Amino acid sequence: SVAGVLVCLLEYPRSKRKKGSTMERCGQKYLTAVVKVFGPLTRNYYIRAILHAALAVPAGFLLSTILGTVCLGIASGIYLLAAVRGEEWRPIEQKPRERPHVGDTIKQPPSNPPPRPPTDARKKQPAEVGG
Repeated sequence: SVAGVLVCLLEYPRSKRKKGSTMERCGQKYLTAVVKVFGPLTRNYYIRAILHAALAVPAGFLLSTILGTVCLGIASGIYLLAAVRGEEWRPIEQKPRERPHVGDTIKQPPSNPPPRPPTDARKKQPAEVGG
């Protein structure tokens, strides 16, 4: 059960993508700080692959933990493949939001008039008198 907690703490914070944006999980910033403290031990995917494989070995001896062993083995393989491709875990860091300048938010008025219905459709219909 201690190994499960360790894996959950290590896996919960998402890594920043190389391209595009990454949505941060709820409460991830606290666990990101913990993962950053351990530096290369938690950033390097080779180390994560070895850790997952090492945790899978003792779990493989009990029938009740075979499914967990398979999951840890698959995770180890995925981390090994990512490490070979040169990937590593990078924290998602919040950029300070810049206030928009007042001059940039004012837009030019439209140069064309709004579309109008044809003249015959614009004639007022006689109002019905209710009694």
